[in-house]
Amino acid sequence: MCMLAPVAAQDVGPVTNLPLPRFVSLKAAEGNVRRGPSLTHRIDWVFQRRDMPLRITAEHGHWRRVEDRDGLGGWIHYSLLSGTRTVIIEQDMMTLRSRPEPQAPVTAALEAGVIARLGKCDLEWCRVSSAGYKGWVPKARLWGVAMDEVRD
Repeated sequence: MCMLAPVAAQDVGPVTNLPLPRFVSLKAAEGNVRRGPSLTHRIDWVFQRRDMPLRITAEHGHWRRVEDRDGLGGWIHYSLLSGTRTVIIEQDMMTLRSRPEPQAPVTAALEAGVIARLGKCDLEWCRVSSAGYKGWVPKARLWGVAMDEVRD
């Protein structure tokens, strides 16, 4: 169950009818980022990190306007994106905890920039996994999940 904060008129994509903005991940090892929503638009750069979380901000046909954690982005073909949720660890040596509590035992520590798979989230904590390690981290230390997002 995914709960979002009440919004008077939540924006939804005209193609998918899914919420905008929303998070997805890069399915491919490489993804061309274009200036506009078609193959005729110039490639501005190439994302080269499989599973990188991205925020979709607009839709047009088979194209999605995305941005990364630095706010950089452009248009990418929807076939290169996945609904699998991932996050980027924002704090170096971020401790994973066995429970969503600040004093819970530490299960591992992840370096800043590590991409982890996103699991359950409450309002303050999210469960993540990466390279066989799993645990709970404060949501504020992650990029790729909305602060008001709750996931079961």
